[in-house]
Amino acid sequence: MAMRITIIVGFVFLLAGCGTTPVPVVTPDRLPVSGLPLQRGGLIGLDANALATRLGRPRLQVREGDGTKLQFAGGSCLLDAYLYPGGNGPPRVTHIDTRTRDGRTIAQAECIRMLEGP
Repeated sequence: MAMRITIIVGFVFLLAGCGTTPVPVVTPDRLPVSGLPLQRGGLIGLDANALATRLGRPRLQVREGDGTKLQFAGGSCLLDAYLYPGGNGPPRVTHIDTRTRDGRTIAQAECIRMLEGP
């Protein structure tokens, strides 16, 4: 009986050695936005109020974890602005995507001009 237990325990340890140890994934709690240069039509680094002042009221607002996606529409253009907290201030735009309403690529500057109006 002792031999059987020894074999079983040995087998369990053998199988345990075959398992993989999960590698921890390190993700920042907040994306750094302080010090980002204003670019892409001057939208990067703006907070939601400044963005709305510039482009008008967003047609869609979606919370995604700590971030927020604001979508603006004008003419044939859709602009998605992604805002994330950083530092002590309000969440700020860290990325934008633009496309036409039917999903085709459009230059960001052209889309921003359409949204800003005349």
